[in-house]
Amino acid sequence: MKRIGIVGLPNAGKSSLFRAISRQAAEVAPYPFTTVDPNIAVVPVPDERLDAVARTIGADPVTYETVELRDIAGLVRGAHRGEGLGNRFLAQIREVDVVVVVVRAFAAPDVPHPDGHVDPVADAELLEAELLQADLERAGERLDRARRRARSLERAAVAEAEWLEQVHERLARGEPVRGLEPPEDAPNAARELQALTAKPFLYVANVDEGAPLEPPPELVAHATARGARAVAVSARIEAELADLEPSEAEALRSELELGASALERVVGGAFALLDLVTFFTAHEGGEARAHAVPRGTTARRAAGEVHSDMERGFVAAEVVAWDELVAAGSLAAARERALVRTEGRDYSVRDGDVIRFRFTPPR
Repeated sequence: MKRIGIVGLPNAGKSSLFRAISRQAAEVAPYPFTTVDPNIAVVPVPDERLDAVARTIGADPVTYETVELRDIAGLVRGAHRGEGLGNRFLAQIREVDVVVVVVRAFAAPDVPHPDGHVDPVADAELLEAELLQADLERAGERLDRARRRARSLERAAVAEAEWLEQVHERLARGEPVRGLEPPEDAPNAARELQALTAKPFLYVANVDEGAPLEPPPELVAHATARGARAVAVSARIEAELADLEPSEAEALRSELELGASALERVVGGAFALLDLVTFFTAHEGGEARAHAVPRGTTARRAAGEVHSDMERGFVAAEVVAWDELVAAGSLAAARERALVRTEGRDYSVRDGDVIRFRFTPPR
């Protein structure tokens, strides 16, 4: 299960966004540090493709992929020096797979901005600067230790020290270390460093009610330049919709022409940053389930996502694209049309594949 951390300056709307996505209460108030310990929720990710597959095959129940959502304490200037809840804030970010940065793009005189004015890019830059400074200090400390170990001329120690030199130089230039892979001789160096700026970032512009659900162009440009993504939501509207029954919320969403939900925008953006694909397993009279895996995952490794016995005893994978299966009307009809393929262990799973694994059970 992937972990998504929601961060932002005080009063940016991150707790409202958490409430909207998780459909559970998070304390919301117009002052800093409403969130102290992270609110945590495990959230199912609805997928209309899986629903259609389940109906076609006659599978029940339907089990969606899930994500762990964390509403992390609000950032303040000087967090890398321990200001506010800085140390706890940084430690909580280290635990997540994707950082969702909520920036304020709405005007509300009754909700003060920490800097006195609304500027989404400036908010993003402040958060990035705090994370970068924290990484710079941490990398410097690890580099000093790595240099001492490298005196032994042991290959892994030398490789780690050289890599940390690159990391420190990049951070000193004010650049994140996203995409800087560790050396072959020290493959654990990145995991041990736990650099905050190595994590993928999704910027979420929290816009006014009734405003177009598009992030400001300057925020899009800022995100693109950093290999990140940007989306827009109205957290207040989404939080209000979360209090309604699903059918009522959907009707109102359609009436207001809101388009994709906050859940779809945020989780979809996070999955895209992580480069995940989703495959489905389904059996007549049994469960239909979604499985999110990294792009390039082989059929044998995907079988292990379902059950370890399937990976160990893997024989073959019967694969059909979800839309072709639904169009055919049944699995039997899809077979008759030669839409079901038999793939071997090295087949790269594609987004939307419906897979049945053939395997030899353990004795």
